[in-house]
Amino acid sequence: MHGRPRKAPTPEEENASSLKATKLRSLQSQFLQNHHSKNYTKEALEISAKLLESNPEFYTAWNYRKLAVEHNLKQSETGTDPDSIESIIDEELRVAESALRRNFKSYGAWYHRKWVLRKGHTSTDRELQLLEAFQKRDARNFHAWNYRRFIAALMDRSDAEELLYTTDMINKNFSNYSAWHNRSVLLSHLLEKRAQGFFPKEKVLTDEYDLVHQALFTDPDDQSGWFYHLWLLDQTVKVETPLLISSWPANGVDLNVSSDSFPLILYFSEAVEGVNSSTISVESAWDANKDLFWRPLSANNSGSAQAWVAHLDFPNEKPESLKSFPVKVSLGHSQGIVSSNGFHYAHPSCFEFTVCVRPQNKEHDPRQSIEMISWRDENFHVNETHFQVSSDPIKYFDQLKIDENSEPTGSKWHLKTIANEIALFRELLSEINCKIGKLTLARLLTAHDAMMPYTKSPDAYEMIHFEEVLELYSNLMKLDPAHSRYYKDEYSLVLFQQVASSRESLLKHCFLYGGSTGSSINNYICLRLNNLSLSRIGSVQKLLWVQMLDLSHNELQSIEGLEAMQLLSCLNLSNNKLGSFTALEPLRLLKSLKVLDISYNEIGAHSVDTRRYLCSSPLSHTAGSDWNFDEFAVSGVKVTNYWEAFSIFKGLNLTQLDIVGNAIPDEKFKLFLFRLLPSLKWLDGEELH
Repeated sequence: MHGRPRKAPTPEEENASSLKATKLRSLQSQFLQNHHSKNYTKEALEISAKLLESNPEFYTAWNYRKLAVEHNLKQSETGTDPDSIESIIDEELRVAESALRRNFKSYGAWYHRKWVLRKGHTSTDRELQLLEAFQKRDARNFHAWNYRRFIAALMDRSDAEELLYTTDMINKNFSNYSAWHNRSVLLSHLLEKRAQGFFPKEKVLTDEYDLVHQALFTDPDDQSGWFYHLWLLDQTVKVETPLLISSWPANGVDLNVSSDSFPLILYFSEAVEGVNSSTISVESAWDANKDLFWRPLSANNSGSAQAWVAHLDFPNEKPESLKSFPVKVSLGHSQGIVSSNGFHYAHPSCFEFTVCVRPQNKEHDPRQSIEMISWRDENFHVNETHFQVSSDPIKYFDQLKIDENSEPTGSKWHLKTIANEIALFRELLSEINCKIGKLTLARLLTAHDAMMPYTKSPDAYEMIHFEEVLELYSNLMKLDPAHSRYYKDEYSLVLFQQVASSRESLLKHCFLYGGSTGSSINNYICLRLNNLSLSRIGSVQKLLWVQMLDLSHNELQSIEGLEAMQLLSCLNLSNNKLGSFTALEPLRLLKSLKVLDISYNEIGAHSVDTRRYLCSSPLSHTAGSDWNFDEFAVSGVKVTNYWEAFSIFKGLNLTQLDIVGNAIPDEKFKLFLFRLLPSLKWLDGEELH
């Protein structure tokens, strides 16, 4: 076990094992005969008891005993001997205890003991003594800790009493991960209830930091205390009630549009549900937007999401000249928006913008003027003057109006605590080379920077520890190659945070697109985040305004998060590590997408697609059952072979698609795409006729 070579058994051991197997087969044969004939006599129960004492993992025998208990209790309750009920229960507890002494990690035995005690025919007084005996053998046995929580609830023991027990167990052995975990569960309950002695939260958490420091500095190589410290850090920085942290349009934007509608996007600090016309007030000059339909932007089709979208419609009549319409969006003035933890949105906030509707040329056929978009470097340039004009969306960077009475995320205590932890772990790491210590320091530095905007104005946000955090993650990738993928993802998230931390840092990656003369997207602002070795997408809440995005030449295996960027029209994902069409599922929600480059990835190169069962398929009884493949059938092509691509691209109005350089089929697949995407004009750089 755990890498040790298996020792060959001696002849004596082989003989003993053979005799044991023969005896077990005999017991099993007798047991199954009794089970099938529903024989619940005392002799039959003794056979099952012997079988379970030899093999506590024989689940069928535990189920048989449950049936026997139900049968015998029913007979006893109709009789006149109350002692018989007690004897039945005591015998079950004895058998379970005997099985646990044989294997105190037996799921079946622990579950059976719980089942018996739930009957309510016996006392629970002895259970804590039994648990102590088992926990002396293995203080970290999670079965025993789980059973203790069950017994504590039956005995109506308070969380405060149980917390004292975890303190005793931790003081005996700092390496008791189960005790630390149980402590976090109990403290969560006590803090949530604001129980006596556990409020204010700051005082409790300060004491907990002192406790875990003793463990960490006594044995820095033991992970138990580090995991508890991570839980404490989460308790320190998290905001319990959800916040609106971004929107599109941003506050103060003067938006020029010429289409019939445009998306209104709300981005929250965590996934929420309950976003609808009764919880979101939209005031505009036309009545059509009073009862908006809000849709969660979640790639997994759940009813909750961080980002929500509704579409504002314009008046039916088309203006002959530019017309302006003010819009005000308010939320938090009534309850209904709720996080997954059950907390209500309670921070009244609002933002206002102006929509300027341009007249449309009715004779204009947009498809006739479509030009191929080229992602070559020479087509992108910087124009500082352009970025200063009033229509520049970056000018309105991070300007939400939150009620002044709202509680800020970063208070003095929070920042002081994080700063103190940073100082302690820098001192520790100056003496030892500890991987989990470096990871914790990186998290602390990131948390400190994330809290700074709430102590200053939003425009003063600065990641002062940016370079140090990236250096820590780079070092961890070398020190711990087995987990390098995780460190790489965290590195990428920090890099995204730095890019989006301020208007100035964002502008360094913004370029104007200037393709062929007359191109409809000339002077589009393109956010170019190519060649940054990114493996994960982050800080999307700061990028809701982006219409053209270049993520080429990175290491992306997933594009989770892009679904919130509803304005995306042009997207370059070429030269990444996307392994399948199902990795592109967020694209299904980007209805404005026209240009997509997924060339030179790894689509089709992997025999096993680990994401395909996260994506809706025609193999499901619920998803895809309404798909009409016949409509897109091509001679000689079995369309169902391409259901992953079908699920992603159906419903999109792409005019340009590049897929060359992937291990996907040949001309038949291209014929299928041509039928599936009637708006497509350019495929792999060639114009379709």
